[in-house]
Amino acid sequence: MGSKSTAKRADALRSIDAIVQAASECLGRNPEASLSEIARAAGVGRVTLYAHFASRADVVDAAMSRAIDRGNEALDAVDLTGDPLAALARYIEASWHLVDQARALLVAAQRELPAGRIRELHSGPAARVETLVARGRSEGVFRTDLSIAWLVNVLHSVMHSAADEIRAGRLTSDRAAAHITATVLAAFTSPGNPVPDSGPGA
Repeated sequence: MGSKSTAKRADALRSIDAIVQAASECLGRNPEASLSEIARAAGVGRVTLYAHFASRADVVDAAMSRAIDRGNEALDAVDLTGDPLAALARYIEASWHLVDQARALLVAAQRELPAGRIRELHSGPAARVETLVARGRSEGVFRTDLSIAWLVNVLHSVMHSAADEIRAGRLTSDRAAAHITATVLAAFTSPGNPVPDSGPGA
């Protein structure tokens, strides 16, 4: 009996994983992708999908959680110590394409999930860059006349804008990090101070 229930649980976990993976891919291409499309891409029926997820919101939540977890894993490898300017450049180099990849998924999440849940999902990545900005401010490198939350929002807005420019053919992917870094450093520099060089990796 034990081996049967273990096998059943393994099958269920495989189905769940396939559904979340399919949701990530389908919603990443089209935030309006239907549950039928997601089930087909996962190779399961709608009955199986609904056996594991009660609603479209639950599927979107799982896909968004996976994207953020994977992004966090990638950013864990980024050295954010030392000179805040160089650390910011490294962060941008490693993270701007993650923001771009998760963009359509975020649109789906904003339609399906409460704002509080989206903030909760993003709390880990947000804390990482907030800590860096706070350290840069305390070391006199970044401006203090604007809030940390606003500066982080500016950083993410510039990343999204870079993705738009790439899609419009006005910017190439290999130049994106340099453009983002130069723009963000200018925005983060205190009024009256010279804007520092973009630093390594920009």
